[in-house]
Amino acid sequence: MRNKPVFDYPLFAMGFRAFFALAGLSALALIAVWNSLSNGTLHIDNYFPSAYWHAHEMLLGYSTAVIAGFLLTAVRNWTDTETTSPDQLAALCFLWIYGRVLPFYSELVPDLLIAAVDFAFLPALAFFVSKPMLKTGNFKNLIFTALLLLMAAGNALMHAQILGYSETSAMLGMNLVVTLIVMMILVIAGRVFPFFTERGLSGVICIRNPGLDVATILVSLGVFILLMLGVSGLLLLLIAIAAVALNAIRVSAWYNSRIWFVPLLWVLYVGYGWVILGFGLVALSAYGWVLPALALHAFTVGGIGILTLGMMARVSLGHTGRALKASNAMALAFMLINLAALTRVLFPALLPAWYGGFVLASSYCWLAAFSLFAYQFLPILSSPRADGQTG
Repeated sequence: MRNKPVFDYPLFAMGFRAFFALAGLSALALIAVWNSLSNGTLHIDNYFPSAYWHAHEMLLGYSTAVIAGFLLTAVRNWTDTETTSPDQLAALCFLWIYGRVLPFYSELVPDLLIAAVDFAFLPALAFFVSKPMLKTGNFKNLIFTALLLLMAAGNALMHAQILGYSETSAMLGMNLVVTLIVMMILVIAGRVFPFFTERGLSGVICIRNPGLDVATILVSLGVFILLMLGVSGLLLLLIAIAAVALNAIRVSAWYNSRIWFVPLLWVLYVGYGWVILGFGLVALSAYGWVLPALALHAFTVGGIGILTLGMMARVSLGHTGRALKASNAMALAFMLINLAALTRVLFPALLPAWYGGFVLASSYCWLAAFSLFAYQFLPILSSPRADGQTG
């Protein structure tokens, strides 16, 4: 007789449920705490220096929660095999949570234990993601396992500097993780954008071009490699311009003007547009015409933030048996997250004297967007499917 899982609740029925809930809540908590730390209203011991904590938690906290929810669900669909049991999923969630909490107990917990707990999440996720793929021979998707393990290596580089094993590896680790998340976005976009567009717009057929996909990803990767190597000037300018052109050509093959009537579609295309803008800003930064930090936040707040919010909304609706239609509240959330990107990236470039005010405004827009997501989707993620099916 099979034992009933301890965590036999809808929230732990599939990976997207628990991890999208954690991602939505952490998007609120992490930015709220960061605002308080930045303006000096909150003073708290932390294993990480404050700037590194913000970068680490948004990349290896929030973003990895979204990635975990997406991959655990996608691999289940690709292989028709469960990725985790409810209890295993709960254990993964607790491991992720401890990684967020333990840094604030640096006076009580050894630094090495804090680093080990945080580091362990991505290899554990890679194990659960790769196990069904290896079992069913779904080898082509093992690229995601490789990306997860490389992200773990980037995390290790950040911890190595905090622990005193290196002097300059933290920035390299952060840049490596940003690179890998953007590469994962580009790979997934090639798979889901045409499918989502065709499903959301009747009579539309998107053009697939695998050769262009590969070229776009390789050139885009080349930009990030040059950045990590500290290369600037003409070479970076030319490669970044090529990345802008190839990504624009790629996404134009899927584009249809009718997406602007479907918030679940336009949010994805606009998010991809922020990635393209990121490469454009990299090109401008090659000769110091704009600050490199603006390009970084175009990729993170713009590309990662907008695309993850849009993907979480669509996946949550589709996999809980609900109509693939964004509510007015979520359409507003999609506009607010774009406003967060505008006030963090473009407005400071135009009016640098107001930088601090724009950063604060950006954080408020981010918090408002994810408050709407949490309000609408936490009940959905923690409730049984609307159509009565399992999952």
